[in-house]
Amino acid sequence: MSADPITELEAELVDLWRRGRIQSRERARAIHPKLDPACYPLLMILARGDAVPMSTLVAKLGVEKSTLTRQIDAVVRLGLVERSPDPQDARARLVALTDPGRVQVAEVRESAIASWRERLSRWDPEDVRQLTTLLRRLADCTN
Repeated sequence: MSADPITELEAELVDLWRRGRIQSRERARAIHPKLDPACYPLLMILARGDAVPMSTLVAKLGVEKSTLTRQIDAVVRLGLVERSPDPQDARARLVALTDPGRVQVAEVRESAIASWRERLSRWDPEDVRQLTTLLRRLADCTN
């Protein structure tokens, strides 16, 4: 173990990201066996609400427009997502989960939350809140 807390943080984050990629791959396969795990974050953003403009998705996912277009094409072919015209801008498109896509994503998300509840069941709820606050703070300073 290093005496430098930033070095330790970097090592823990790299390990956390590695585990997160593994979980994303497993959860993507649970949604649909042919779902590319790279599309999992896209579906999680779409699960938080209604239709989202592609420009918002590009910003949130930090990908190029062409990459996002390929990802959306892939999940449209799987029947998980649909595109529609943006009523605010005729040139823009909105992206949303289909009804079957929303069901699939919700089932996997509920399973993931149940798994987290089990893993953290012995934690003090205030510690979970503090971890959440610190993760948000870390995310805010890395943008």
